[in-house]
Amino acid sequence: MAAVITVRGPFSFVRRLVSARLHKHCCSRVQAACLAYRPHSYSLTAGQQHRFFRTSYAAAGPIMQFKLSDIGEGIMEVTVKEWYVKVGDKVSQFDSICEVQSDKASVTITSRYDGIIRKLYYDIDSIAHVGKPLVDIETEAGQVEGPQEDVVETPAMSQEDHTHQEIKGHKTQATPAVRRLATENNIKLSEVVATGKDGRILKEDILNFIARQTGAILPPAFQEIRPPPPAPAVPSTPAAKPKTTAPSIPTPVVAKPVFTGKDHTEPVKGFQKAMVKTMSSALKIPHFGYCDEVDLTQLVRLRSELKRLSESRGMKLSYMPFFMKAASLGLLHFPVLNASLDENCTNITYKAAHNIGLAMDTTQGLLVPNVKNVQMLSIFEIAVELNRLQTLGASGQLGASDLTGGTFTLSNIGSIGGTYAKPVILPPEVAIGALGKMQVLPRFNSKGDLVKAHIMNVSWSADHRIIDGATMCRFSNMWRSYLENPASMVLDLK
Repeated sequence: MAAVITVRGPFSFVRRLVSARLHKHCCSRVQAACLAYRPHSYSLTAGQQHRFFRTSYAAAGPIMQFKLSDIGEGIMEVTVKEWYVKVGDKVSQFDSICEVQSDKASVTITSRYDGIIRKLYYDIDSIAHVGKPLVDIETEAGQVEGPQEDVVETPAMSQEDHTHQEIKGHKTQATPAVRRLATENNIKLSEVVATGKDGRILKEDILNFIARQTGAILPPAFQEIRPPPPAPAVPSTPAAKPKTTAPSIPTPVVAKPVFTGKDHTEPVKGFQKAMVKTMSSALKIPHFGYCDEVDLTQLVRLRSELKRLSESRGMKLSYMPFFMKAASLGLLHFPVLNASLDENCTNITYKAAHNIGLAMDTTQGLLVPNVKNVQMLSIFEIAVELNRLQTLGASGQLGASDLTGGTFTLSNIGSIGGTYAKPVILPPEVAIGALGKMQVLPRFNSKGDLVKAHIMNVSWSADHRIIDGATMCRFSNMWRSYLENPASMVLDLK
């Protein structure tokens, strides 16, 4: 009587098992053995065997070490701010793994594998180093052919880095053709504003990004401008006016201070660490200060006229776009204020692009994103870009491209309070301006009459190694003239 033994498992395991049993039977007596093969199943017939068994073998998938890729800008370490996964969680490609913060931006790292999280290498607020393992992911067998290693990103960015590293809250969805276009131009998809459906990046988004970086002029896209809503019809018969209640002003929530009675020490990290580095470099710059006041009465009147039109286009118009555009027009006449000086103080680089930064007070600290190529933008386009930067800054989602490349800076410290300031230059820039709060003050007009005027004070700081006082004064006078007579800007707009 014969017995049938069924074994399920890899071919190598079954082959060793069959060889061992054949060897045993051949040594005791000569037996006729027959090996029958079926997919994923093997049967062995042997004489005088009455024991039956079945075994299953499940091999674990390979463990892939997911390493932290280079975020760029020479950043070699980041702080882990939040984990979106834990050990045992199943993840798919493009799923968010964690949020890290460098001294320039917050970045969300996404998975490049399908699998199960087996190990987290860092705790919250720990320092993670570029090129070192971040997590271990157990992948499915056959998903990865051979061992793979994460390569630290070089200045020429790979397509893989475009796919798996993105700014927090923005999925990088794009077709292969769009990814190829981004790779050929060394553009990170995470830095491109997506306009497609469900956050998909289109070819036009890449071209617009290239245009902003290089100053190229693209054909304008059609944009429907909605007319202002018609005024409500006046009723023929007088009616009782409905009672209107004044809108309630939300009371700002102020966190109550907690007194512990104990000293505590915490490391300097993140954006605060960047501030320490930048301000230490600024100490090497001999600052020249210059202050003046600007009468914004006509600008206030002009803004009130354009405010409704801007809102009909879906954008709130502030004074800052006018300040930036006036500064850009002034930089065309005084390019040394839009320059940089090398470390050895032997060469001055005059920047073609007017990338004007705006100092922002955020929950993460002082951030200075910049509007690229202000010399190419209209007042409304500057307002749109400022709105984007302020929205990202409030949510902590500013990217590295938004925070780098600045050539000139304005600080709107007056939005918090104060009239005059002593702004500190942000290397490698050579000039910065601080804008005080706007006040309604009595002033004499050209006829000698006492009138109400909207006055704002401005404080300039310049690198006195390459900018003299007269140059700074002439630039300030031109900037002030554009703002005091905003209609004059129309003559010089390009």
